[in-house]
Amino acid sequence: MPVRIAPSLLSADFARMADEIAMCEAGGADWIHVDVMDGVFVPNLTFGAKVIETVRRLTDLPLDVHLMVVEPEKYFDSFAKAGASTLTIHAEVAPHLHRQVGRVKELGCLAGAVINPATPLSAVSEVAADLDLLLVMSVNPGFGGQQFIPAAVDKLRRARQMLTQAGSAAVLEVDGGINRETITQCWRAGADTFVAGNAIFSAPDPRREIGVLRDCCREVV
Repeated sequence: MPVRIAPSLLSADFARMADEIAMCEAGGADWIHVDVMDGVFVPNLTFGAKVIETVRRLTDLPLDVHLMVVEPEKYFDSFAKAGASTLTIHAEVAPHLHRQVGRVKELGCLAGAVINPATPLSAVSEVAADLDLLLVMSVNPGFGGQQFIPAAVDKLRRARQMLTQAGSAAVLEVDGGINRETITQCWRAGADTFVAGNAIFSAPDPRREIGVLRDCCREVV
């Protein structure tokens, strides 16, 4: 499987956003992960459409937009117009998930679903074949720099099996506490896309760290 590293701007220096994004590109990042929080679904408030539009002007990399918001459908049109490549919505706030996934695709974006640590895979099993991306949270969302929840590894393994059985080609992404110690476990469990914030932007050499994380996703004989 290809390995994708998606630096999360939540941990970047906002005052140096252009430089931070340029560093991610130079380090070989595959995607840029943008966390959108509304202060309701999660206890934090972050980026809106204007920031996505600004980031889009700074890079040609795919923008992986994670909607941690209630009523996510209210944001689809403006975020797609702003330049989002992927719109990923939480199953916990999407009672009409099939319809919402379809709408995201109509707007020309890849459609993803997210599940929190306490949310079972059954919450997305009925739409697995329709997804372009499944994101498994390995922390409770809302803040960067949290400690990885070990149970996520088995959940990723079961998620990969579910996607395979559904005949889905969806990307299997993991977000939360990803670093040199945890990324290998997640990759071995079947994840192929890794959101890393603090591990990259707090590293002594953030540019090099992207490659180090990628190198952790290979078997050493």
